[in-house]
Amino acid sequence: MLFGKLLPYLGIGFFELCMILAFMRFVFQVPIHGNVLLLALLSLPYLFVSLSIGILVSSKANSQAEAIQLAFLTFLPSIFFSGYIFPRETMPAIFYVISYFIPASYYINITRGIILRGAGLAHLWLDGLVLFAMGSLLLIVAARRFQKKVIMA
Repeated sequence: MLFGKLLPYLGIGFFELCMILAFMRFVFQVPIHGNVLLLALLSLPYLFVSLSIGILVSSKANSQAEAIQLAFLTFLPSIFFSGYIFPRETMPAIFYVISYFIPASYYINITRGIILRGAGLAHLWLDGLVLFAMGSLLLIVAARRFQKKVIMA
C-alpha cells in the first residue's frame, strides 16, 4: 500500500528532475559532460529514498505541524553533512562518519560525477545501490510503523 502511495510522487519528482535538467542545459547553458540518461536513471534511487523518508516521517507524526518539524530535522543535516556546502574530506572524523548515513551525499557524488567529470556507471553504480538500499530499508521501517499504528487504532 505504501509503495502505491510512493509511485505518483516518484513520477512527479522525476518529471521535475527532467524539467530542471532541461532548464539547466538549454536555458542556463550548463554543460553536462556525462550521460543525461544515466543521471536520470541514478536520480530515481535518490527520489525513492527521499520519498521513503517522507513516509517514515508521516508514520511517526501525529499532526501536520509535527510532520513539518520532523522533516526539518532531516533536511538540515542533509545540507551540512552531505558535502554540498563543505567538502566531506575536510570534516571532522565524527561528521565524516555521519555523512555516510546521509542520502544526499551519495546523490551529490552522482551529480558531480556525471555533470562535471563525465563519469559512467562503472564509477557510480555503488552510490545508486546504496541509495536504493537506504530507500528500501526506510520504506520497510515505515511500513512496519504504519502497520503498528493501524493495529493500535
